[in-house]
Amino acid sequence: MKSPDNYKNGKVVALSKSSTHSMQKFNTSQIKLLKGLGVEGDAHLGETVKHRSRVAKDPTQPNLRQVHLIHQELHQELANKGFEVTPGLMGENITTEGIDLLGLPTDTILTIGKSATVQITGLRNPCHQLDGIQKGLMKAVLDRDAEGKLVRKAGIMGIVLADGQIEVGDVIRVQLPVEPHKPLQRV
Repeated sequence: MKSPDNYKNGKVVALSKSSTHSMQKFNTSQIKLLKGLGVEGDAHLGETVKHRSRVAKDPTQPNLRQVHLIHQELHQELANKGFEVTPGLMGENITTEGIDLLGLPTDTILTIGKSATVQITGLRNPCHQLDGIQKGLMKAVLDRDAEGKLVRKAGIMGIVLADGQIEVGDVIRVQLPVEPHKPLQRV
């Protein structure tokens, strides 16, 4: 885990949402986050789970996946491997730049723009739908660390703690939780 000094503010480079349960979300210049619910107008908005596979198991589970964030640096990494991935294509609501999202500890608070606040709940668990975008994409967002543990690179998930309008170009401020920090796990 990195020390707090290694985390810096970032910025929003793209925003996306979709009112349907499709993998791709569509770019927009702004989104509104609603406390305890998620992205206004997005299919995953709600207090309880909205991802179809999770609804099938237990529709009363709390929705820990209200907001999906991916770092633009992943798009660049994938482009270097021959994939054509643009913001929103992998289902993220917020595409960031300048923050090591995958290195953040659980319960990190991101303040985005003037007032929107998101608490990080965990890692996105990539699914086979990614291969429907481009063959091999799912494997490309999975890796192994030096100890052989699976590394999920398809972004992070969070819940909305405070309402707010977010626009492309907004600053993202990082507030780490009290130590000891817990590494992100899949949610």
